[in-house]
Amino acid sequence: QLQLVESGGGLVQPGGSLRLSCAASGFAVDYYDIGWFRQAPGKEREEVSCISSSDGETYYADSVKDRFTISRDSAKNTVYLQMNSLKPEETAVYYCAAGSAGSCVSTRIPFTSWGQGTQVTVSS
Repeated sequence: QLQLVESGGGLVQPGGSLRLSCAASGFAVDYYDIGWFRQAPGKEREEVSCISSSDGETYYADSVKDRFTISRDSAKNTVYLQMNSLKPEETAVYYCAAGSAGSCVSTRIPFTSWGQGTQVTVSS
């Protein structure tokens, strides 16, 4: 059974940094596309970043480019999201999800396994 567990959320001041972790079990992250998403209260869920299984190519929403970095540690079977220069409007629950190859680039290939989420609050 595929399982994902997020951690690393918390309270951070504007301009601060956090690193989120997405620990996988029941499958190897190398063989799945792994995405990070966020959902703020009253807003739709949005994809923040993704790393592909095939070649490790990374993708970012325009709003987080040059501030967020997604990475994968095969030995730890974990995907990370390093978030720098955080803004108050980025307060949300952050989720990671796994999908088959192609999920990063095609909505026709859905992410099928989701973690429980971790709260990120950016506030002074």
